[in-house]
Amino acid sequence: MVTSDKLFAGSIPEIYDRYLVPLIFESYASDLGGRLAKANPKDVLETAAGTGVLTRAMASRLPESAHIVATDLNQPMLDHAKMRQSGKGRVEWKQADALALPFKDQSFDAVACQFGVMFFPDRIKGYKEARRALKPGSHFLFSVWDRISENDFADTVTEALATVFPDDSPRFLARTPHGYHDAEQIRADLGAAGFTKVSIEAVDARSKAPSPLDAAVAYCQGTPLRNEIEARNRSRLDEATTKAAEALARRFGNGPVDGRIRALVITAIQ
Repeated sequence: MVTSDKLFAGSIPEIYDRYLVPLIFESYASDLGGRLAKANPKDVLETAAGTGVLTRAMASRLPESAHIVATDLNQPMLDHAKMRQSGKGRVEWKQADALALPFKDQSFDAVACQFGVMFFPDRIKGYKEARRALKPGSHFLFSVWDRISENDFADTVTEALATVFPDDSPRFLARTPHGYHDAEQIRADLGAAGFTKVSIEAVDARSKAPSPLDAAVAYCQGTPLRNEIEARNRSRLDEATTKAAEALARRFGNGPVDGRIRALVITAIQ
């Protein structure tokens, strides 16, 4: 992973939350929040919380007595998440590295992470930290995206940008968000971290946007893909976004667009 893959700063958090969250994250947050609620945890740690879509889903599903600690490496993402969260004292926000959690052993009876482990530079270390923070018999629930070919909009945008930068195509989406989808590798990594009970389920959903441009803005300007585009030529961000929108329109139409998305949802027990 390149350094810019982890950089969510500037206007990215706002665009991410406005465009990308409803496009691909909300349905999976509801799903993961429901799975977590079945475990009835009292103390929950969330890593890589981003702008808080899963945090909000958990807060709406869990009893008022449940304590949620939401963490992320990027303070700008947490700042945006905190503004969106209603209810004082419901959630504790803390900047933290998932690979070096600032919590005592066995502090939580659930750890959750939605689409964050792909960004860990050392996933086994991140899994070990989650396991260390969990009480015996507790659940670590997380999700990752399936391969990019199973996710229509991300695939189309990536192909479109290859026409804008044919000699050095931006590959962030394929490399990082969609780069960790091998179920056997995930099982092996969790096993290396000490988890012995692991289940992995493929979950299909639909990705919808009011227009091709909305979807293009979500990916090209609301993710670290923007950093890759601007590193090649800062003045071509709008052009790249337009080309992505045109490619989406050719494939899905000029009105509201609808494409398939697929994720893997993983449950590991301490």
